[in-house]
Amino acid sequence: MKEFFKKKSTIITIKILLSLIALGATLYTGLLGSLMIGMNGYPVVLAIGAFAIIPLLATPLIWFKKKKKWFLISLAIVLVWAGAVGVSVGLRKYDQSLIVDTAQNINIEEYLPFLDDSKIVRLDNASLKFTEDLPIIDGAAAVFPVYSSFVYSVYPEGTPLQTHYYYPNEETEQFVADSSPFQYNNTSGGYKLLAAKEIDVFFGAYPSQEQISSAEDQGTEFEYTQIGSEAFVFFVHKDNPIDSLTTQQIKDIYSGKITNWKEVGGKNEKIVAYQRNEGSGSQSMLIRFMGDTPIMEAPTEQVNDMMVGIIDRVANYRSTTASIGFSFRYYVEGIIQHPDIKMISIDGAAPNVENIKNGSYPITTPLYAVTYKDNPNPNVQALLDWVLSPEGQKIIEDTGYVGIQNHENTSTPN
Repeated sequence: MKEFFKKKSTIITIKILLSLIALGATLYTGLLGSLMIGMNGYPVVLAIGAFAIIPLLATPLIWFKKKKKWFLISLAIVLVWAGAVGVSVGLRKYDQSLIVDTAQNINIEEYLPFLDDSKIVRLDNASLKFTEDLPIIDGAAAVFPVYSSFVYSVYPEGTPLQTHYYYPNEETEQFVADSSPFQYNNTSGGYKLLAAKEIDVFFGAYPSQEQISSAEDQGTEFEYTQIGSEAFVFFVHKDNPIDSLTTQQIKDIYSGKITNWKEVGGKNEKIVAYQRNEGSGSQSMLIRFMGDTPIMEAPTEQVNDMMVGIIDRVANYRSTTASIGFSFRYYVEGIIQHPDIKMISIDGAAPNVENIKNGSYPITTPLYAVTYKDNPNPNVQALLDWVLSPEGQKIIEDTGYVGIQNHENTSTPN
């Protein structure tokens, strides 16, 4: 009898240990599954279930005699979970196949000034060559190929690119540029540096009111030299039947008055009108385009990044068949060149160079070289004069922008 109870006690102990192992495996694989799949956007419950349920379902097989019955039940549950995960993954892949992500930034490596395979316009033997007191320049992503060409043409060979700024004093949050005169901090960072007088020239679109106010608070007055013109464009997925909208329809879409594509002759689909982050050149342009018409709240998406946590941000240029985005023509046509999006006509005019020049495309904007008043560096004006010369204008037009007819320095925007 003692041997019987001893044997039974041993069996129960072994079953308990196996159950604990199964439970531990459940917790471990469940956590691992939720991290691996959940952070990539799949439902966490599916991740936990698919990874954790298999060891957990082994527990009945340990305790019950009718193992075949429980094995079949466990197998059925596992197959259901696997099917659910498969459907989830399949739907996600399908959604991704419809998505055109043009939020990616320019690959600046393709437009560096002194590389043999650079895509920039090359102007050799320029009439202007700097050797000292080099103006520190910065610019928007879409204009990087232009001012990179300027560096190639008039700056010393080998001038390095710096792509970030920093805070020497985190309490005052004072922006300071790196040592190179060739900078790339994009619109938001570039205007902060210009306001702090840490750079000399910013190439891009007109700043937002917040950026102007921030400069004024620091005692900085921006001055504007128009160096070219550009079209502000709206784009949709190539499979969207809409090829043209009116100016008023665009305003109605971005104010939330028009919410379905069927209202403008398209499919019966809810319009997803994406926006850019505040302070970007294109978002500032949208605000100017909308004028007194209020812009609806932008849709957002969460980006799950294990290094920095979950960041809640404004969705950037993700185009499905039901959505619409905006940018500047050259950025879409010359840099992104995505085969699955199309720029739409506005008021019947396509956004091309010819229609920008003849004025038939209704939404255009000056391209500026923005400086600050009373800059002591004499080469800043020399650079601006050269950019407005036939040599500088050739670079602008050969890159893909529209040059200006009147080469006069303007202190206020058009």
